Amino acid sequence: MTENQNLFVALRGAFPADLDTTAIETADGERLFYTWADIDRATARIANLLQWLDLPEGARVAVQTEKSVEALLLYLAVLRAGYVYLPLNTAYQSSEIEYFIGNAEPSVVVCSGKNFGWVSKIAFKAGCTHVFTLNEDRSGSLLERAAHHADAHEPAVRAAGDLAAILYTSGTTGRSKGAMLSHGNLLSNALTLKAYWRWQAGDVVVHALPIFHVHGLFVASHGALLNGSKMIWFSKFAPRAVAARLPEATVFMGVPTLYVRLLGEASFTREASRNMRLFISGSAPLLIETFNDFKARTGHTILERYGMSETVMLTSNPCDPKDGERKGGTVGFPLPGVGLRVRDDKGQVVPQGEIGGIEVKGPNVFSGYWRMPEKTREEFTDDGWFKTGDVGRIDEEGYVVIVGRSKDLIITGGYNVYPAEIEGVINEMPGVAESAVIGVPHADFGEAVVAVVVRKPGGSLDAPPLIAQLKTKIANFKVPKQVFVVDELPRNAMGKVQKNVLREQHKGLFA
Repeated sequence: MTENQNLFVALRGAFPADLDTTAIETADGERLFYTWADIDRATARIANLLQWLDLPEGARVAVQTEKSVEALLLYLAVLRAGYVYLPLNTAYQSSEIEYFIGNAEPSVVVCSGKNFGWVSKIAFKAGCTHVFTLNEDRSGSLLERAAHHADAHEPAVRAAGDLAAILYTSGTTGRSKGAMLSHGNLLSNALTLKAYWRWQAGDVVVHALPIFHVHGLFVASHGALLNGSKMIWFSKFAPRAVAARLPEATVFMGVPTLYVRLLGEASFTREASRNMRLFISGSAPLLIETFNDFKARTGHTILERYGMSETVMLTSNPCDPKDGERKGGTVGFPLPGVGLRVRDDKGQVVPQGEIGGIEVKGPNVFSGYWRMPEKTREEFTDDGWFKTGDVGRIDEEGYVVIVGRSKDLIITGGYNVYPAEIEGVINEMPGVAESAVIGVPHADFGEAVVAVVVRKPGGSLDAPPLIAQLKTKIANFKVPKQVFVVDELPRNAMGKVQKNVLREQHKGLFA
């Protein structure tokens, strides 16, 4: 018989011998303790419910619920039953949900009780016959129905190449695409990170990320489960509450915004992080100022890494000092087993230090986009490398530096301008907290460079002196034609700046 490659089997096989120890402890609201046995029994009940529904082979289960331990158990149960998990951002509105449900054609939809009215209408109209509710307080029809099923379940047999999850990309340029990730993609990456990040017996994870995204659902959750590590579970990030629980933990994963907010919390001290082994950052670029301030405050050096919905994790700064230093402004080295190259628009690999498009290959890389064969062919090279859409370079020591997204490249008067380069200069100026540089339509230049700058709290910042200063630091064609000073930048749920929103706001500036 073929060995079962179901990701759930690997995660379940890593549970500690004593299943009555705590696996997850909730840290906000009512304090609840879930044992490893609880995880095993609860996922069995939900998996049995799903199989009782007699769903077709490869059925998709679409989920849009608030973060809860039960939502994580639902994900694990979908894997266990051999179906395909489809996480949906809680911020998505009806038109977006209509697109995702229409495109993925899920057999089951699970939503928050407060949204059941409008979500069920969309689901039933699309031909989905099973809609359940799941709420943050452990109520809802999903758990009520699952309670009637047995708490033992034999995991479905799955091959490494079988589909485990579909993650829809943010869709900032056209329709969202569903990245198809297999059991093998997810397990290979989880095992690689377990070794590279030196997961240890006794590690405890503070889990404060959303679970509709790669970072919180796969990297953090798989990491803890595959190591048999306890999770301290926050449904939402709260700096003071997180700082209070850090002394009990060893690993924290966050996006840059969370690190900025921690630094703004007085109770977050060197003492609070005294037992921490590893702080990991990703999903958006980490400002060098945040990197340095964090080190000065805590004595810890943040480990920055790089990944995508289509590939899970690709690169990482070293965890073990023997492998090198953690270098601010970089995302480290390609992970073991991951191929990474930088090529120009003619398809030639560029010399070290030069900028080009980042392409990757490895067991973690997805098979393609759901029901988009043409788009899939477009995004892979003839020799099988995935074109990430990110622009970057490999520095003289082999560290990967991300310069930006290819779609963010500004071509002004025939010159290529990489926003990250200008942002780096602006961010070092007095009074600047952070910045975003975009290109907007311009009759003469094709595109004009525009900067949107956030002032530091309590500081003052004026556009004309900032532009004058930039003219002494960078080539004139790179200097923004206009600078806007704002209180904050628009961001998505993972902390990424939404440059598409800024481009839309300012598109008529030079009309």
